[in-house]
Amino acid sequence: MVSVPFDQLEGLIWMDGEFVKWADARVHVLTHGLHYASAVFEGERAYDGEIFKLTEHTERLHESARLLGFQIPYSVAQLGDACRKLLEEQGLHDAYVRPIAWRGSDQMGVSAQNSRIHCAIAAWPWPAYFDPAQKFKGLRLDIAEYRRPDPLTAPSKAKAAGLYMICTISRHAAEAKGYADAMMLDWRGQVAEATSANIFFVKDGRLHTPKADCFLDGITRRTVIDLARARGLDVEERAIMPDELEGFEQCFLTGTAAEVAPVAEIGPYRFEVGDITSTLTDDYLNTVKPTKAIAAE
Repeated sequence: MVSVPFDQLEGLIWMDGEFVKWADARVHVLTHGLHYASAVFEGERAYDGEIFKLTEHTERLHESARLLGFQIPYSVAQLGDACRKLLEEQGLHDAYVRPIAWRGSDQMGVSAQNSRIHCAIAAWPWPAYFDPAQKFKGLRLDIAEYRRPDPLTAPSKAKAAGLYMICTISRHAAEAKGYADAMMLDWRGQVAEATSANIFFVKDGRLHTPKADCFLDGITRRTVIDLARARGLDVEERAIMPDELEGFEQCFLTGTAAEVAPVAEIGPYRFEVGDITSTLTDDYLNTVKPTKAIAAE
């Protein structure tokens, strides 16, 4: 349950090149991005005052905008500086950072070639995406009704607002049944991802993860693949069919917000929170929290 609505939080938001009071960071009701989903965004986490893989996130934001046919009027370096300065202004060390870019209210209609492109960045404390108690035991996932679309129907490589509509619907439906999230299939009926996180499975000491050919190839996903291979683990990116879930021993999700989250159940399938999942969880936290890793040595 949300204790304070996000539009009632206090602090500053970086918007179109300047810091404005949180309550003053507003857009018009006829903003194109609201009506036609012409918006792209990023989700970033700051640990000990440093935003993990900030440049990669900002580069992806620019690429997402390009895929939607517009150009962000701030460079990767400018946006990176704005993110860092915002953390300082907010006095935050551990935080979630949300840059977003969208077409404004200059034109209303499907075509809005001359609409101004706006950009904003907000940051706030967000310690856990999933309930810690659920995460400790392993998350319970439903199997979503809606599927990730064929990349010929939507720019699946973009972190675009419109692509998350079915994710919201799917997670709400899962939560209504008592689940923490939902696993989505793709248009072919193959395993794709959770509603806002990538998914991995473990069998016989080997990692299996769906090939990211119709959904976002997450930055956390790639980080965990690198960590697994550094441990000498084999990682296979491939097509995974739902009936294969019965043979997997472990399962976990990866994402900037979710970090590494063990999964205990997907519909009728059960998994253990095993050593490989626990090891990669620790490895990831030690990677994003370097001061913690140093202190533990």
